[in-house]
Amino acid sequence: MRIPFNDLATPHASIVEDVVAEVRALAGNSRFIGGPAVEAFEQDFAAYCRTTHAVGVANGTDAIELTLRALGIGGGDEVLVPANTFIATASAVAATGATPVFVDVDPVSLLVTPASLEAGVTGRTAAVIPVHLYGHMVPPADVLPFAAKHGLAVIEDSAQAHGADAPAQHDAPGEKVRAGSYGVAGTFSFYPGKNLGAWGDGGAVVTDDAQLASRIRSLANHGRSEGTDHYEHRYIGRNSRLDALQATVLRRKLADLDAGTAQRRRVAAVYAEALAAHGIPLVAPLPGVDSAWHLLVARVPGRETVRRLLDEAGIGTGVHYPVPCHRQHAYATDQTVSLPAAEQAAAEILSLPFFPHLRDEEVAYVADHLAKAITAL
Repeated sequence: MRIPFNDLATPHASIVEDVVAEVRALAGNSRFIGGPAVEAFEQDFAAYCRTTHAVGVANGTDAIELTLRALGIGGGDEVLVPANTFIATASAVAATGATPVFVDVDPVSLLVTPASLEAGVTGRTAAVIPVHLYGHMVPPADVLPFAAKHGLAVIEDSAQAHGADAPAQHDAPGEKVRAGSYGVAGTFSFYPGKNLGAWGDGGAVVTDDAQLASRIRSLANHGRSEGTDHYEHRYIGRNSRLDALQATVLRRKLADLDAGTAQRRRVAAVYAEALAAHGIPLVAPLPGVDSAWHLLVARVPGRETVRRLLDEAGIGTGVHYPVPCHRQHAYATDQTVSLPAAEQAAAEILSLPFFPHLRDEEVAYVADHLAKAITAL
């Protein structure tokens, strides 16, 4: 049996004809940049995220950077970033001239906590970027009181968490908030491998702040302001637009996202039971969180040997992420900095095959061979 780490081809097969029909219409009206296709997707995605505005941009990295710029964050400022995120979170901060300050995470959930954030805050801190890693949301109660205490902007990196929900603040029992909706803005990536993936690159920012949305839209379009002459440029912006072709694909796929998420949650439950039977720990969402389950990540000893044995059994795997940001050459200016939970996780995490149509017998095959590989160490 061969089981790939991911399978993007199968779910696309059912929507190709729909997308081709939309692309033919797009070719007919020639509205390739902006236009009704982008506007329709932005409206639908904002509603899906339970926000009032969505701004399509070129990718998830730009979504973070342009949000920071629109908030006036740049040189001299610091932004708190978890050390175990994809490098793009930090790169977006650095691109503004601000300094990413890496913080540790909870050793079990691998998400930021109030205590880990407090350890990184200084008088120069301007914002915090909680990362909803693997689709598991950082609840607002773990971020908003801290941010309010220090007067910080909260920008949710929701690149892996399309459609995830978490309990609202303690004063709203029973209520849940969607990923991207509780900060001043939420940022998303539509990289093809994401739960909502384009057929190329793409990203978006969602927010309830109309002025912020307008400024991000301007920065993403060469600094043009809405309602002004095409050659008037109020801000120093650039080309970071979501094109109509990707918006067309994304809008069609958005219609199926909840069904896909439900399938992911079912497969994750099967995995959880199978791994627990072998005593293998799984990185799970916090209580009350309805994860988007972007990735299925286990903690294993001797990871590289285990990966080799799984590969020999025809099982694809990944590591997200093998080197914490504060140990990356680009940011490792102070080698004395120690963030033990992030460093330990980086040595043990293993992403297993995971996609909505993974069969139960394939999950059992992976779990059995993972247990055998660990036993063989």
